[in-house]
Amino acid sequence: MVGTSLTAGLGLDPEAAYPALLQRRADSLGLHVEIVNAGLSGETSAGALRRIDWLLRGPADVVVIETGANDGLRGLDVDSTRANLRALIAKVKAARPAARILLAQMEAPPNLGAKYTTAFGAMYQDVARETGVTLMPFLLRDVAGVPSLNQGDGIHPNERGEQIVADNVWSALAPVLRQLDATATAG
Repeated sequence: MVGTSLTAGLGLDPEAAYPALLQRRADSLGLHVEIVNAGLSGETSAGALRRIDWLLRGPADVVVIETGANDGLRGLDVDSTRANLRALIAKVKAARPAARILLAQMEAPPNLGAKYTTAFGAMYQDVARETGVTLMPFLLRDVAGVPSLNQGDGIHPNERGEQIVADNVWSALAPVLRQLDATATAG
């Protein structure tokens, strides 16, 4: 799972971050997968693009990409973020042609204005459609802006919020993992 502090679980024990929660869920269902938390706090889409080659040195049947949140927080150019997402996906496809790629929908904060916020959100849908990857729901759906589900900074989920984030990711990831597991055990 390539991502930012939202994936890394900033402010939490790593075992409380959503990738660890997903691993426990997969294990409880008997799915033979290893979920790797490759979250890096503060990373922008440009940073993810710079480090993806290193991350893809190991095997990967599924690559979840959660990036762009820091681009949005900083008000970075939407076209630059879009180009980075496309290039990131292209690198994954080149290194792991058989891998399934899931792109997490991210949203920009409303304080940047309606035009920016709308363009930022639409960018993920456009990139997913153009590249043929699966668009996951907004990572922080039902968590963003809910004080009781976030840490004191109002941005990073607390343990309760992480459970909801894990549910959001699981809704898109589970069918892919089940399909891969069925193929692996049948072969």
